Amino acid sequence: MRSAPLSLTIMLPALLACAPKPTATPAGGDPATATSAGMAAVQDDASQKDVVKIAAGSPDHTTLVAAVTHAQLVDVLASSGPYTVFAPTNAAFEKLPPVTVDDLLKPANLATLQSILRHHVTTSVYQVAELTDGQTLGMADGKSATISKRGADVFFGDGKIVGSIRGSNGIVHVIDAVVVPK
Repeated sequence: MRSAPLSLTIMLPALLACAPKPTATPAGGDPATATSAGMAAVQDDASQKDVVKIAAGSPDHTTLVAAVTHAQLVDVLASSGPYTVFAPTNAAFEKLPPVTVDDLLKPANLATLQSILRHHVTTSVYQVAELTDGQTLGMADGKSATISKRGADVFFGDGKIVGSIRGSNGIVHVIDAVVVPK
């Protein structure tokens, strides 16, 4: 068996590093508007949806999806996880003072928006039945959040869990409040 010439062995990794990055064309879209592809750009209608696709498919989470997209967290949340995402509904965002969401979407406030969104994610999977009163969860923003139970209701901070959907890389718990870390 003959090995590749030394110059090819040295040049191949360099050529591969210079190769164009894959791009994603929006479904039915124009290749001129294509963006750098990440995990979220993978088209797969047969497999179980990841936590991003679950939120993106919900008409009640358009504000959350817009914020996650603006905060450049889509590809992170589309990765293998596992994640538990506490997903505030549009109505939850509407409870905030009117200028809050608009202010968070300003470029100068990107880090604050990212921190708030990361506070709604933990890197483990917790079914509702596994959440206990007084339990503390370490969140992706480096802070912690407390679970509480009031009767049969389970709360993440001030957000009541009103539904849950299992995804390929975790679980999404729909909540009725945006939980701002202290």
